[in-house]
Amino acid sequence: MSSGPRTNPWYQESSDRVIEPGDLIGLDTDLIGRHGYCCDISRIWRVGGGMANDVQRRTYARAHGFLMGLLNRVGPGVTMTEISEQVGPPPEDCNVYTCLIHGVGLCDEYPVGSWVTQSRGYDVTLRPGMTICVESYLGPADAHEGVKLEEQVLITETGIEKLSTLPLEESWL
Repeated sequence: MSSGPRTNPWYQESSDRVIEPGDLIGLDTDLIGRHGYCCDISRIWRVGGGMANDVQRRTYARAHGFLMGLLNRVGPGVTMTEISEQVGPPPEDCNVYTCLIHGVGLCDEYPVGSWVTQSRGYDVTLRPGMTICVESYLGPADAHEGVKLEEQVLITETGIEKLSTLPLEESWL
């Protein structure tokens, strides 16, 4: 969990910084539940509720759009390398998270698909019955906050089934 300027870049995690009203607060769950199964989603909220400011909304909308684009690329028969190649390099004006998609189940983060300019991880073909997480993190270089969104999905015979039920902040779009 991180808040405010500790959301950009990602991976700053805990500190003694006091969370302030209006901060974005991010949570990447990586929860291990019953019988060792992993649940992994990421969400961003605004401390104190209410509407995000213009910069927060623009960042959120961009990360949300990227997540939706990734979800449209994922499905049976697609390889992680194909997804990396379709996405291309990360945007030059943003900090990014290394991972685009990763496996989840009795373990977390295997196999991994990353940006084309980074280690591509494993060239795994997505098959029905696999559970994966699709991630979007964008932290604009000119903003002090970033947005990380992640959905957990099941690969089906015909596409994907979203397993995460916590809603996204659609009103910020």
